[in-house]
Amino acid sequence: MSKRLQPKSRLKRTAAAVPWLAVARATMIVGRRWNSLSGKERARLTALVRQSRGRVSNLSVKQRLELRRLAGKLDLKGMANELALLWRGGRRRRRRKRR
Repeated sequence: MSKRLQPKSRLKRTAAAVPWLAVARATMIVGRRWNSLSGKERARLTALVRQSRGRVSNLSVKQRLELRRLAGKLDLKGMANELALLWRGGRRRRRRKRR
């Protein structure tokens, strides 16, 4: 007897479509930057972000400067570059030569 193929649930199809290796690598990249901060700095950064509730204007000038200093230690621009390379599959875009 042949078994009838049952369609996968939406959750299973979505989970199968997620590039889990890329997610793991991205987690490693972000984790490496996060762990570069001391425990005290991580706690303070977390407190500032919570206090701001996603809006920097909710912080005082002194707190904004502290948040900027801590974000600078995370090197967010460098992290974004690493994640972009991961997104493109590790390949750099090739530029076409102008004629």
